[in-house]
Amino acid sequence: MKAVHFGAGNIGRGFVGLLLHQGGYELVFSDVAAPLVDAINAVDSYTVHEVGEGGVDTVVTGFRAVNSAEHPDEVIDEIAGANVVTTAVGPTILKFVAPHIVAALALRDPSSPPLQIMACENAINATDLLRDAMVELAGEAWEALSARAVFANTAVDRIVPGQPEGAGVDVTVEPFYEWAIERLPFGDDPPTIPGAHFVDDLEPYIERKLFTVNTGHATTAYFGARAGVERISDALADPAIAASVEAALEETSALLVAKHELDPSVQAEYRATILRRFRNPALPDTVWRVGRQPLRKLSRHERFVGPAAEAAERGLPVDALVAAMGAALEFDDAEDAQSVDLQRQLRETDASTFTASVTGLEPQHPLFARVGAIVAARQAELSA
Repeated sequence: MKAVHFGAGNIGRGFVGLLLHQGGYELVFSDVAAPLVDAINAVDSYTVHEVGEGGVDTVVTGFRAVNSAEHPDEVIDEIAGANVVTTAVGPTILKFVAPHIVAALALRDPSSPPLQIMACENAINATDLLRDAMVELAGEAWEALSARAVFANTAVDRIVPGQPEGAGVDVTVEPFYEWAIERLPFGDDPPTIPGAHFVDDLEPYIERKLFTVNTGHATTAYFGARAGVERISDALADPAIAASVEAALEETSALLVAKHELDPSVQAEYRATILRRFRNPALPDTVWRVGRQPLRKLSRHERFVGPAAEAAERGLPVDALVAAMGAALEFDDAEDAQSVDLQRQLRETDASTFTASVTGLEPQHPLFARVGAIVAARQAELSA
């Protein structure tokens, strides 16, 4: 069995690639970063180090890497003979992955089992985004190619912090992970991925993760950056920051319970587990890494506006989520391009235009005025 994974970064090696290896797949990483590809090909094993309570070291073998920018034909050939294709590249990069898979499907033996495709991204229904890009590229040829692949959405969760100096291709991760995968697209032939679990309805898992883990992580980062704290674990050691994060997650939990009929006690325990993970002092994670790309994180279907908009529509509280967005507006990191652009837009754009363009909210939405007010407040600070 062979799996091709797009994105040989820390998530790719320390989570998705690890579990594929444990499932017995020959592992092919595809990436455009030449130094990373060369480093992977220079070794015959790497170690995934779990840090924190219950953590173990796992050695990964049986892999190679291909530079998809320099050798696209090699990647296409690998996919044509693969069983599984996964990604961990970021939702906006999926459109650049799509051409390789479309070309590979054209070469694939029609009598082979369908290629099993899963996009493992921090986005709702990311595999659907990848498939849509492939359909657009293939045009009229898609009808014939579509029988050669199956697509399943996934929800993935593992904290992989910035890596220590000199780690090479080894990866440091937390012990906890979750990989939920849609069951129905695979019929009677699901992929072999130990530790993953297959579910009939993925939406509650995706939103529970995005609106708890991602919302909570980013909230911690933005309040931590505001307070001048460097590490995520240290930020949550501050009672005021911890209270702000817990309040935001209580609001997202109320939405999840109402929308998906989750058991409130089960969701409360899940929320507590997430906060314990963030407090793991063995994870060298910084507010600057977690807070990067604030414009994306403030967009319409992301971790703040997404749940806050739905909660406001239902008449549920959103005060803590709006406060977290206010902290995000203050995130100012000269090394992060989106942070720089965020501060520029705040200085150059009026509050209403900024709110509409960044958050995607329409002026008549019940959340629009609330967000517009915090935008105006931030602009007043910048102009003072």
